[in-house]
Amino acid sequence: MNITDIQPLIDIAIKAGEAILEVYNGTQEDFGITRKEDNSPLTAADRVSHDIIVEGLTKLYPEIPILSEEGADIEYAVRKEWKQYWCVDPLDGTKEFISRNGQFTVNIAFMEHNKPVIGVIYSPVLNVVYYGIVGKGSWKMTPGEAPEAISVDRKTSEWIAIGSRSHADEDEENILKKYPVVSKLSIGSSLKFCLVAEGKAQIYYRKGPTMEWDTAAGQAIAVSSGAIMVNADFEEFVYNKPSLLNPGFYCKVS
Repeated sequence: MNITDIQPLIDIAIKAGEAILEVYNGTQEDFGITRKEDNSPLTAADRVSHDIIVEGLTKLYPEIPILSEEGADIEYAVRKEWKQYWCVDPLDGTKEFISRNGQFTVNIAFMEHNKPVIGVIYSPVLNVVYYGIVGKGSWKMTPGEAPEAISVDRKTSEWIAIGSRSHADEDEENILKKYPVVSKLSIGSSLKFCLVAEGKAQIYYRKGPTMEWDTAAGQAIAVSSGAIMVNADFEEFVYNKPSLLNPGFYCKVS
């Protein structure tokens, strides 16, 4: 199946983001925070976003399976047969959501042959959508306005490194010394990929840990804008593995 109309995906992401904001703008008690088996937090916003995205995608594309953070208990024996699927993070940056710093996103990626080929990322607080279609380009838009094409900045000789607000590692700092990095930015969630994609940063190196749904949409957008995404050994970044845990990676200008 060839998905050519990206607007329905954007609409689903925005609808999920609006539902997230309803929880976000409520009281801390409204967050309904619980803990998953790995002790990571789960909120009412994660759950409502998941439900909206699954309902929307299933209605439009009932034959395409969905791998979502909040519905990831699908056996590898089943997943490995998938030629196409959705890789979804209903609320990327749950810790950012709980701390109310606004740096969380809705991530939807369309996967073909275990590679992200379409990515949509919506930031509810910023009210901005990033999307990319591999081979066609990447765009940034405010809902209701015309999209603006974005691309990486290969011309600058003074790189900006983008990193995580919630995770930091000394090894990451040592790796960055190999590149012409003159300054660093910290931001939560998949917005890091978006800043590389629009030329506001040149490298995002992550030692770990992340999950496949954390990176799929961001990779599609960054790669579509001219970046490369490889694992820490500069080999192909692989999806739909027996374990959905990602290795370290580089997302950077090529």
